[in-house]
Amino acid sequence: MEKNINFIVQQEENNSRVDILINQREKLISRTRIKNLILKNKLKLNNIITNNPSKKVNTGDQVVLEIPKLEVASLTPYDYKLEIIHEDEDLMVINKPAGIIMHPGAGNYDQTIVNALIHYDKNSLSNIGEELRPGIVHRIDKNTSGLVVIAKNNQAHENLSKQFSEHTILREYQLLIWGKLRPSKGQIVTFLTRSSRNRQLMEVSRSKGKKAITNYKTLEIFENEKTPTLSLVECKLETGRTHQIRVHMNYKGNSIVGDDKYKKKYKKLKNIDLKIQNSISDLTRQFLHAKTLGFMHPKNNQKMHFSSKLPHELNIILEMLRNTNK
Repeated sequence: MEKNINFIVQQEENNSRVDILINQREKLISRTRIKNLILKNKLKLNNIITNNPSKKVNTGDQVVLEIPKLEVASLTPYDYKLEIIHEDEDLMVINKPAGIIMHPGAGNYDQTIVNALIHYDKNSLSNIGEELRPGIVHRIDKNTSGLVVIAKNNQAHENLSKQFSEHTILREYQLLIWGKLRPSKGQIVTFLTRSSRNRQLMEVSRSKGKKAITNYKTLEIFENEKTPTLSLVECKLETGRTHQIRVHMNYKGNSIVGDDKYKKKYKKLKNIDLKIQNSISDLTRQFLHAKTLGFMHPKNNQKMHFSSKLPHELNIILEMLRNTNK
């Protein structure tokens, strides 16, 4: 068991929310983790278990939060070559290809990035997240490629999680969409919630869900008699909600090329360059790549900045489009 948090509420802390107060007292522990521990009955107020994160405290109350040490579940190592961009004693940055999921879940418990990390070095991963997600601070979708940071110890995990929750992480994506965005650059601000028709999908809501903010700009437009109208777009995330970019592009009426979940129906294309048509129709992933990742190092507070090139299968399509636009 890790060290418990134990303190008496001071006068200036009277009437504070207990989850916020614990977070202010213990800045290395993210508010999300504090909330989850409270919901799992790990909090005692005056020796009485309380599972309400928004509970208000009074001067003189005793606050005790138990922080159990989670054991990494018995995960099967997966002999899979990771593309490691950077590694030190606290973290690693990997370039994830499309086609592999981040962590075990229904239908796939042994061929994931987590299983590959266990094979690489099972003793150098944080273990404060869910038991099937050692080291995982954030995720990108199975059929999205790009940069992901992995925590190698619990202190790094807490620090990085806090940066994500405070939206100070730099995350830039490149994507190819159908049509043209209007305006060509801007900001999309909506709420995102689970779809009422399909719980595996997300949808835009006017009033419920979590706030999602995507900044976008059009980099190139491909439009002539040999190609369908397509646009290369850069998205910079202020929040990191599930399927955020995919849902926001679909919301604008410009779904991502290759997206099999959030696609609009398009008329059959005529007189299109056959190579371009085949390369797009044969794509087994969405044209979405986590290109840039920036954060402060959790130990030395130095600025870290990483960038990765578009994968070969996406770059080929871009080169074809550029050649037809000449």
